[in-house]
Amino acid sequence: MQVVAHRGASHEIAEHTLAAYAEAIRIGADGLECDVRLTADGHLVCVHDRNLRRIASSRGLISAMTLEELNRHDFASWKHQWADLDDEAPMVDRETGVLTLRKLLETVADAGRRVELAIETKHPTRYGGLVERRLAHLLDEFGWTGLDSPVRVMSFSYTALQRMQRLAPKLQLVQLIEKAHHWPMLRRLVEPDWIIGPGIGELRDHPGLGKHLNLAEREIHVWTVNTEAELRLCQELGVTAVISDRPAYMLELLGR
Repeated sequence: MQVVAHRGASHEIAEHTLAAYAEAIRIGADGLECDVRLTADGHLVCVHDRNLRRIASSRGLISAMTLEELNRHDFASWKHQWADLDDEAPMVDRETGVLTLRKLLETVADAGRRVELAIETKHPTRYGGLVERRLAHLLDEFGWTGLDSPVRVMSFSYTALQRMQRLAPKLQLVQLIEKAHHWPMLRRLVEPDWIIGPGIGELRDHPGLGKHLNLAEREIHVWTVNTEAELRLCQELGVTAVISDRPAYMLELLGR
């Protein structure tokens, strides 16, 4: 079972920061997960929300701002607002600006071991398919569009994954599922070799979902697994990757 760091080691360190990903690599996570959005000047950046309200106390929209404008905001301090006054706060090298996907790919390339990367394209967005086109172009620059690529692309949008399949047909794709009742419709659409990515809450609250995925012989990657009970459920279902805010804890529970 792979342990994938959800937005980096985000339980301890601010999500989608270089420090969070560096920590996930340090503790031995098998993979990293990130969300990507497109800026107004065409850069892919690692941000989950469409705006800056939660992580940078601003009303600005990611899609309406340039990379330079985003870098004027602090994306790290919201997690530990009093860190400078706390002797026990984790010591991290803080780059407070927005993390670009290019920088994250460079970090993975320099990790010194194989680290996989699960990239989620966020939709809906004003730029539509340009997100996937930019992503395919960037991955091609790194030589990461072949069968041996460490990258897989995820989305809740079936259309986005279809688009990605056309652009980079050898990449692994993950159809994310937000609600259990979406599966009966999706199972008629998704390709046989696509991975299915349900949330742990849906698997827990709707046991039939895991049963049907197993009967369909689907590979399963699950988000966001943070407790021992959740991990055990994933093991029972034969899940091959868990995406967790607490990758170190998951590795500990797995005896690694």
